[in-house]
Amino acid sequence: MTQTIPTPVRTRPILGWWFDLVLVAAFAGLTFALARGHLLTLDQRVADWALAHQPAPVYWTARVLNYLGQGGQVLMPVALILTGILAYRTRSWRAVLPFVAAFVLTYITIGPLKIWADRAAPRFDGPDAVVMFNPYASGAEAMSYPSGHMGNSLAWYAVIAILVAFILRRPLVGWEFWTIRVVPVVILFGTTVYTGFHWLTDSVAGVLLGLVLARLITRSVPRFLPASRAGR
Repeated sequence: MTQTIPTPVRTRPILGWWFDLVLVAAFAGLTFALARGHLLTLDQRVADWALAHQPAPVYWTARVLNYLGQGGQVLMPVALILTGILAYRTRSWRAVLPFVAAFVLTYITIGPLKIWADRAAPRFDGPDAVVMFNPYASGAEAMSYPSGHMGNSLAWYAVIAILVAFILRRPLVGWEFWTIRVVPVVILFGTTVYTGFHWLTDSVAGVLLGLVLARLITRSVPRFLPASRAGR
C-alpha cells in the first residue's frame, strides 16, 4: 500500500501577519521619503563610490553573480524544472501552484510599481538620475524602483525552497534553507548596488516588498500542494 508523506514545509512563517504589515509600512515610508527628496544624497554617494571602484575582475565577477536574480533566465527555468519533477512525482496539476503564485504576485506588484516610480538607474547618463518620477527618463530607462532583482529573487527562491522540500519529502535543514533562501539574496543585494544596476534604496525597497511576497507564498501555497507518496 502507499504511504502519504505529510506536508514537509512550514505554512506559517516566523512572526505573524503583523510583521507583514510592518514590512508594507516600511516600504510605503521609504517610498514616501524618496518621493519627498530624502535619502537621495546617500544613494548618490554609494553609487559614486561603487562606480569609482570597479576593477575588471571584481566587476565581472559581480556581473556573473548578479544572474542569480535573473527571473526569466535563471529563476523561472529552475522553478519550472522543479515543478515538472514534483508533477511527475505526484501526478497532480497542483504542483504548478507555487510557480503560478510567484508569477502572478510579482507581475501585479513589482512591474506596476516600477512604471509608477519612474526612477532611473545609477548608470543613467541624463539629468536627475537619482530622483523619483524622473521627467528625463522613460520606458526601460526608468524602471529602477523597486529593484526587481531583489523582489523577484525573494519570491522565486521561496518557491524553489517549497518545491525542493516537497520533492525531498522533508523540511529543509538549516544549511539548505540558508543556501536557497538567504545566500543568493545577500549576494544579489551587494551586486545590484555595486554594478550600478540599482540605487541602494532600490534594493532595500525590493527586499521589503519581496519579503512580503515570499511570506505570502510560504504561508498560503504549501497547504494546497499534493502530498508525495512513497512505499507500497
